[in-house]
Order: sequence, then structure tokens, then C-alpha cells
Amino acid sequence: MSFSELFESGFKKRNEDHFAAIVRVAMSDGIINEAEKAFLDRLATRLDITEIDYKDILKDYKSHPINPPLSYDMRLERLYDLARMVWADHIEGPDQVGLLEKLSIGLGFNQDNVKYITDKALTLVHYEVDLDDFINKMKHMNQ
Repeated sequence: MSFSELFESGFKKRNEDHFAAIVRVAMSDGIINEAEKAFLDRLATRLDITEIDYKDILKDYKSHPINPPLSYDMRLERLYDLARMVWADHIEGPDQVGLLEKLSIGLGFNQDNVKYITDKALTLVHYEVDLDDFINKMKHMNQ
């Protein structure tokens, strides 16, 4: 196996595990509603999850390890990506916020602060800030 194949297979596995973790969060209330399903469909496409892998993950999402980002910056990067996807998908009102709150908790953000964090993330994404500005503003949002 070449280095590039090793890199690609590791990247693919990480994307599958990340997708499975998001499915796990979506299933935390026992169902995947229409907005969550639409989001998962688009996320699978963006993460290059094949249709076969998508179906396998939905059937057995608990078999994938949960690998939340270890560093705060990595959590913010994933939050940025997820907030952009949620915003781009035009999931309106409580569905938009609720979905991002669930995903944020799954990323490891404190449940007590998650409403404030998701509101700030969606506001920044609405104003189309880039990743560096997003991370900076999220880190300094209390100042």
C-alpha cells in the first residue's frame, strides 16, 4: 500500500467515524426527523460517504468509535463546518438551532453554554466570516 492510499484510507475512516458520531447525536432522541435526515444526506455527500457505507452506518452507528476532537481549535473547526452546513441547508428556526446544539454537545462543548455557543456560531456564519476569524471570535466572545 502506498503512502497516498494509506492517507486516503485513514481519512475515509475518520470521515466515517465522524459521520457515525453525528448519526449517534441525531439518534439521541430515538428518531431522525426530516431536517436531520436532509442534513445527514448532505453531510454524507460532503464527507464522501458512499451510499452503501451510509446505510451500514445508519444500521450500526454505535459500532464506530466516538472520536471527538481533542483540541479546542479542532472542535471550533468542526463547529464552523457544521454551522456552515446547517446555515447553508436553510434549516429554519428551532430545527436549525436544535440540530446544531445537539451536534455541539456531541463535539464536546459544555451543555450549559451550548445555546450561547451555537447562537454565536450561526451569527458568525451568517456574516460569512472565514475560519480564522470564526475561531478568534469564538475564543474571545466573552470579551
